[in-house]
Amino acid sequence: MSKRETHALRRRAFLAGGAAVLGGAALATAPSPPNPKERTMRIVILTGSPRKNGNTATLAARFAEGAQAAGHEVFRFDAALAKVSPCRACNACGMNGPCVIKDDFEALREKLVEADVIAFATPMYYFGFSAQLKAVIDRFYALAGRLHTPKRCVLMMAYADTDARKRDVLVNHYRMLLDYHGWTDAGQLIAPGCWPAGAVARTDLPQKAYDLGKSL
Repeated sequence: MSKRETHALRRRAFLAGGAAVLGGAALATAPSPPNPKERTMRIVILTGSPRKNGNTATLAARFAEGAQAAGHEVFRFDAALAKVSPCRACNACGMNGPCVIKDDFEALREKLVEADVIAFATPMYYFGFSAQLKAVIDRFYALAGRLHTPKRCVLMMAYADTDARKRDVLVNHYRMLLDYHGWTDAGQLIAPGCWPAGAVARTDLPQKAYDLGKSL
């Protein structure tokens, strides 16, 4: 066999990913691509409840514990405890630049851009996100150009009613938000019939929130 033929045969064996012995030399198997579940991800949790120990706050905390147990980085932003003004529709940002409003949202801007996962945790107020969280979402406008990147999202919500039709309004808003940015849903935890603080603790959802965070 000529040297050229030997070289070609070695190259085909390597590209096939198999180990072969040619002329007494062992060719190592090509390394497998990294498993995305094995890399550290940056996760941003946005909460909207003004109750520090509310039902969605419980879900958010358990979700964070699961994600941290899996080795991921977690940044939590409690919208109800922060000072975030609503968007003024001035368009000075051009949907892809600095916002003229300088408030607590500034601490969140780069975290959102860099995030691999964004989790929304909110009670349903009048069939939508809480006003506190909605103000944060509206401020996404100034980052729109930088947020159109692959991300996964999670929705955790609680509502006092048990009628699925009523929760669908908020869920559809969430889905439209993902569709607009090109993001992917990674899971939804819906807690119906949870009005008093602590009600969700009597369900299996806190454990499911932990499991979801750990599975990312």
